[in-house]
Parts: sequence; structure tokens; C-alpha cells
Amino acid sequence: MVWLGARAVVMFQPPACRPDQAGCLRNSLILPLLLLLLLYSSLKATQAAKPKGPGHTHLNSIRIDGDISLGGLFPVHARGHDGKPCGELKKEKGIHRLEAMLFALDRINNDNNLLPNITLGARILDTCSRDTHALEQSLTFVQALIEKDGTDVKCLGGGAPIITKPERVVGVIGASSSSVSIMVANILRLFKIPQVSYASTAPELSDNSRYDFFSRVVPPDTYQAQAMVDIVKAMRWNYVSTVASEGNYGESGVDAFIQKSREDGAVCISQSVKIPREPKQGEFDKIIRRLRENPNARVVILFANEDDIRRLLHAAKKANQTGHFIWVGSDSWGSKISPVVHQEEMAEGAVTILPKRQSIKGFDRYFISRTLENNRRNIWFAEFWENNFSCKLSRHAVKKGSGLKKCTNQERIGKDSNYEQEGKVQFVIDAVYAMAHALHNMHQELCPGKVGLCAKMDPINGTHLLKHIRRLNFAGIAGNPVLFNENGDAPGRYEIYQYQIRNRTAEYKIIGHWTDQLHLNVRAMQWPGRVRQIPSSICSHPCQPGERKKIVKGIPCCWHCERCDGYQYQADTYTCKMCRFDLRPNENHTGCVPIPIVKLEWSSPWAVIPVLIAVVGIMATLFVVVTFIRYNDTPIVKASGRELSYVLLTGIFLCYATTFLMISTPDVGICSLRRIFLGLGMSISYAALLTKTNRIYRIFEQGTMSVSAPKFISPASQLVITFTLASVQLLGVCIWFGVDPSKAIIDYEDQRTSNPGLARGVLKCDISDLSLICLLGYSMLLMVTCTVYAIKTRGVPETFNEAKPIGFTMYTTCIIWLAFIPIFFGTSQSTEKMYIQTTTLTISVSLSASVSLGLLYMPKVYVVLFHPEQNVPKRTRSLKAVVSAATMSNKFNPKAGLRPNGEAKTELCESLETQSFSTKQTYISYSNHAI
Repeated sequence: MVWLGARAVVMFQPPACRPDQAGCLRNSLILPLLLLLLLYSSLKATQAAKPKGPGHTHLNSIRIDGDISLGGLFPVHARGHDGKPCGELKKEKGIHRLEAMLFALDRINNDNNLLPNITLGARILDTCSRDTHALEQSLTFVQALIEKDGTDVKCLGGGAPIITKPERVVGVIGASSSSVSIMVANILRLFKIPQVSYASTAPELSDNSRYDFFSRVVPPDTYQAQAMVDIVKAMRWNYVSTVASEGNYGESGVDAFIQKSREDGAVCISQSVKIPREPKQGEFDKIIRRLRENPNARVVILFANEDDIRRLLHAAKKANQTGHFIWVGSDSWGSKISPVVHQEEMAEGAVTILPKRQSIKGFDRYFISRTLENNRRNIWFAEFWENNFSCKLSRHAVKKGSGLKKCTNQERIGKDSNYEQEGKVQFVIDAVYAMAHALHNMHQELCPGKVGLCAKMDPINGTHLLKHIRRLNFAGIAGNPVLFNENGDAPGRYEIYQYQIRNRTAEYKIIGHWTDQLHLNVRAMQWPGRVRQIPSSICSHPCQPGERKKIVKGIPCCWHCERCDGYQYQADTYTCKMCRFDLRPNENHTGCVPIPIVKLEWSSPWAVIPVLIAVVGIMATLFVVVTFIRYNDTPIVKASGRELSYVLLTGIFLCYATTFLMISTPDVGICSLRRIFLGLGMSISYAALLTKTNRIYRIFEQGTMSVSAPKFISPASQLVITFTLASVQLLGVCIWFGVDPSKAIIDYEDQRTSNPGLARGVLKCDISDLSLICLLGYSMLLMVTCTVYAIKTRGVPETFNEAKPIGFTMYTTCIIWLAFIPIFFGTSQSTEKMYIQTTTLTISVSLSASVSLGLLYMPKVYVVLFHPEQNVPKRTRSLKAVVSAATMSNKFNPKAGLRPNGEAKTELCESLETQSFSTKQTYISYSNHAI
């Protein structure tokens, strides 16, 4: 038969769409190419057309006649290489699934309650695991929509050609790969042919605006991705790599995983690697090298096809990475044996996920009963037979030395070969039943009470059939409900497997399941090396208490741990904050605790020495006072000026007593007393000494010019002058009280060391260094003035009065305070400031008092107690005579001071002590004027 011409008219109406829809542009581009493919396919089919009987097998397809025909797409063969469309046979993923459809058709056709008196037929095609080949094969499904016009076609004999009308496919079961389903779905939607997939899980297929005629009995990868994220989180892994096969399934699955991990914020991606459709030699070795770049990311998320998984494991084994990588595989790995054959140790510990399923016992009985005689409808079964039993059906195909034998046809599946039901068998059966139930419901609606198909179902409206598919809710072959949401997706139900090796036997063990949330039996898990401890796959180890996380830019799971140092504490995971001024961080810097409060304790060495000096000084002072009172009327006591002596001794006593105020625990009362007495004792002492030196100076100055006595040299005048000078100190203190009332404070800066553990708060009075200088300033002014007068009276012979001892006292006192100033202010930055300054101040005050007490009064006490023979009155002379004699004695006889019994001195003192004024005499008798 020779064709002279051909013409074909495509009879279909593509789905209407608006010009602004994105799908219109895509459809407008696909349509011309599709028409050319259809014309070519029709021409090729017509050329090869001849009458066919029922059940006849077409090249690369299976045709089963029936009242209603369903299409089927299965990866019977793997992807071919070197330009070949198909590769080796896939026993489980291809033949098992294909036989599952045939098994389901047999059950439905034998079921009197489902589609009674209606037989389902099928046209089953091999996709060869390649989307482009599947597209070409699937054109067979739309041939019935092409009306062929043969008027211009003539045979050589002049007769009309015989054209076989292809069966009309009302729905398609498949495909397996998401990339194949997407390619086929773009065509089927144009012809309004519903499609139900048993294995395609790409999230992209959930887009109902683009794949509106697509449904699936397996959940989309968005659920699977969430389940895998939950597994990773449950294992406390936060740093993983991803590997995806190029195509919709792998890329969409990884994208969904990355999106879910970002939403949770608990998982970060180290490497994201894509396996090309046509991997070059060494491609998988290169991928393993990339995965090894970051050894911390041990977990690898796999969304790859079966072949790529097998080759990836082989490359890892070749790189000697056994036990390093922890694989987390998607449902494309599931519980399949083929990816792990001969590399069991490499796959040990792998966690895989598979839509929840059950082994169908009826299918097991069906499949193991298949033989070459009873399964001739499956054109690939002979090839499966040879592959499964490692034999050849043709004697001529058996070569010597090949190790192959001739098939005897007596082999039996499960007996002479291993058999385990493929994981998607249940879903293939459920997909066929979903189509059958939808047709049954449609038949009950359109053909109520009629046997067989009615006119309303000839032809079957694909849009109407799709509505019935989406409304389904029935119990599947395993008892699980089969239903679809508005996007055609099935609910997410997964089982979690782990590939384990026990006693040299490898198996997939169920360790949990996922239905909206994860349920995982961690105790049942086993990791490479037969260990139970969960391996780590983290970017950064958790920070220790008191350390904050400094996130690496762009990688929230990676961070550097920075210690909250100094006075900082860990406020939260990412922040260190300063403790309040009165607090310091605890030992691990996770919070703040009160800074310990310290004060100068009585038992401290810094306090013991000043107290000892003060106690001795007070005892000495009291001893002098008692001695003076006991010998109050003796000449030496009188000559020392009893009134001012008692005042001076009072000031000395207060100076010693100040030590106890400085060491006592500060409070409002103690701080007030410190303000009053710290400067008051010194002011009284130096006011009395100043009055004495001033009186001596005025007496001798006046005596050289006149015989009359100077004014205000009487004891009462001296007391008034002394108390007037001391009252200035009290007046200043009163003003200070009015401006700034006294109070005790805790100073946290004095001992705020760089090491918080040594920080202390100092309980002290609110007297600053400047305030202390002001407080002691007036006393020092009196001291300096007294020193000046002491210098001026340095020419007075020591045989006359106390000028010399007072001078020595003031010189020594000045030296003490000159030493005090650098010690006091030089230690202002020391951590021992409180102790050093308090001790220095109290000792300086006590030493000043001790100098006055020792130089002015101890010699007198010594004479009074141990040399009473010297404590006798002397003759008196006039003041003029005494002063002149003292002056001349100092001028002509420097050793006049060696006169026995200190005659001149005693004479002058006694004269002044007993001086009385008479208006009738021109000379002065010495009574009641002590110097």
C-alpha cells in the first residue's frame, strides 16, 4: 500500500484563557509544535496500520481493549545513553508498577459492584525515565481526537485505505517522575484528559492554575519536605547539604526543603548541589568533593532519582567516605534495594521517607504466579524474566563463557529469585481505582438505571470526570482513605525508614511516621559503626553559659561565641549587657549579683595600728591631765599656762578620739561626728598653740619698746582668742551641714576593679577628697600661722618660756602633714584606697597630737614627777629687767640656757604668773600672767 497524500484535522477545543494569563503564551507556543507532532504521529500510525485483534500489543506499548480505555505511563526502562532513548530494564520501579495497573484492571473488571457491565481497557506506555521520550509516547493518548480525512489517499490498487480508529483514552494513570508528569500534563490539559499520578510529588504540580487536570494519590513534596525538616530538627542537626537531580522532582523538592527550613529558622544549608540530566564522567566524584568541603555538614538531603542515588553512593564509597555522610533520602529512595546493592555499608544509617503504604498480599499472589504463558499481554515480561533469572530465552543468545543459561520456563518468581513488593504498588492500584470510582459515580449521575455506557458518556467529558475525581473519598486497597484537596493533592502520610545492618544483614527498618507531625523512635535508630549515639551535623557548637552568639552573616546556624567579659552578663542568646552599677556578673556571667559591701573592720591590720596609737595617746593624754590637776598649783604647771594647757590637752584628746570615729561603721550619726571632730580637735590644738606663740611674740616685741604689758595676754583673753579661732571651724561645719546634710553612702567606684570578682562597694561617709581638704584646711592654716610665729620667736632664748618647744612641735607637724598629702592623694586610684587613706589620715592626726603632747608636756611631767626639787618658785624682777636680761643674755652668752634650774625661764614665767597691776607703781609685779 502506498500513500499518495494525507490530511488530518485536529478535533479539539483547548481550554479558554484570557490574553493576560501566563498560560496562554505558553499554550500558544506549545500548540504549533504539538500539531506538527500529532500530524507526524498520525501519518506514522496510518502507514503502519492494519487490523488488530483484542489484546494485541503495539511496539513499546500495551493495549488492552475495553469499553473505556485508560492510559498508563511507567518507567519500564531507565534513561538511555549514547543517543539511545531507553536503557536497562527497571524490575521493581517499572515492571512491578505496570503489573499493579494490570492487577487493578483485572479486579475492577471482575467487580460486579464497580462499573457493572463496563470493561476498562488500557494503553500502557514506557516513558524510559525521560520526559522528552514520554512526551513523544503520550501523543498516542490524543490520537483519537484527530479525525483523519482519507479522501485524498489512494492505494496502488485504487481501493480506499483501511484506517484503524485508535481507542479514546479518557484518563491517564501516571507518570512516575515529576518531570515526566509535568511534561505530559501540559498536553493532557489541552485535551481535557484527567491525569492521576501514583508517584509524582513535585510541589509545582500543586499549582491548580497550570495543572488543573492533574491529581495524585501521593502527597506533594511540600509535606515530604516538612517531614524531612522535622527529622533534621529532631536529630538536632542544623547544618546540612542538599543534592537534587536536575528536573522538577529534585529541584522542586530541594526548593521546598530549603523554604521550610528557612521558615523554621533552625536548619541552614551548607552546599546545594544539582546532578545534571546527563552526568559526565567524574561528575559524582566532583559532587562528593564539594560535599566534603565543609566536614561539619555531614547530613545530606537527597531529592534524586534512583540511578543518581546509586551512583552518588558509589562515588562516596570510592572516596573512602564510609560512615562520614548521613543520608536523608526522599521517597525516590524510600525502601528500594537497587540504590544500595553492593554498597550497603555506605548507605548504613540512611534515613529515608516513603508515603505510608502497606504491602498488598493479593498483588504478591498475583505477581509470583506470573509466567511467560499466562502473562503474554505484558510485552516487557520476557525481558523481565531474563533479567530476573539471569537467563536467556533464545538458545542463540547464550554465548559461551558468559555465565548465562537458557531459560527453562520452569523458573518461579519468589522461589528461584528474590522478590519484594515495590513501594508504590499500593498507590498505582489506588490511582486506577480512583479513576474507576470517578467513572462509576459519573455513570450513576449521567446514566441512572442503564446497563453499560449511555449516550451522555460517549464521548466522556474530561471536565466532568475531573469533578468526580476531586470529590472522591473511598477506602483504598490498603484501607487508607483516598481523597484529594482542591489542588488534587492527597494528604501527607509518611513512614520513616532507616537502613540498618544487623548481624551482617541489611534491612530497612521503620523508625517512625509523619502525619502533620513527626513521631520518631530514636531508640530504634542505629548509625554507622553500629553506634547508638546520634552523629552531629552542626555548623557551630552551642555557646557556653555567659557567651553570646555572633551570627555569621547570611548563615543563621553558624556563629562565633563571644564571652560576656568585664561587668557584662548574658541578657539573651545574642546580647551581652552591663550590670547595674551596684551589681556584678555572677561566676558564669548569666546574671548579676549584688556587689559585696566592705568597710574598715576593727580586726583589720589597717585599723589595729591606728587604734593602738590612739589608745596609747589617749592614755598618755589622760595621764598628763591627771598629773597637771594633781600638781595644779606648782610653779611648772602654773608657768605652762594652765588654762591653755587644758584646752590644748582637750584638742589632743579629740585628735586621738577621731581615730575611733574614722574606723566605726559609717551611718548618719558617725558621719556627722566625723565632720565635727575631725577638724575640731586639730583646730583647738593649733588655736591654743597659735595663741601661745602669738602671746610670746607680742610680749618680747612689746618689751623691747615699752615697759607696759601687751594687751590680751591674760588667761581669760587667751581663752577667748582660742575659742574664737576654734569657733570658725565649727561655723564652717554648720554651714556645710546646712548645704549638704551628712549621710553614709556606698561607693561602687572606689574598688571597681577590672576583674568583677574583686569588685567591692565601699561603705563610707559622703566626704570627698576635696571636702576633706576643706575640712582640714582651716586647721592647716592655723598650723602654718603658728609655725610662722614659731619662726619669728626662734630668737627668744630657750631659757625663756615655750617658744622653742612650740617651734619644734610645729616643724615636726609640718613634716608629718607634708608626708601625708602625697600618700593620701597618691593612692586615690588604688583598690586599697579606703584602707590606705583612712590609716594615713588617722595616724597623721595622732602623730600630730603625739608631737604636741611629747614635746610640750612630757618634759614638764618628768620634772614634776621625778625632779620636784626643780619645781620651786624663783625671785621676781620687773618685766623690763627680765626682758632686757633675757635679750642681753641671748646676745652675749649663748650658753645662758645652762643656768641652773632654768632660772631666767622660771623667773619670767613666775613673774608673769603672779603679776598684779598697780596704778601707783611704775614697775610690774609678776603675777597672774602665765605665758
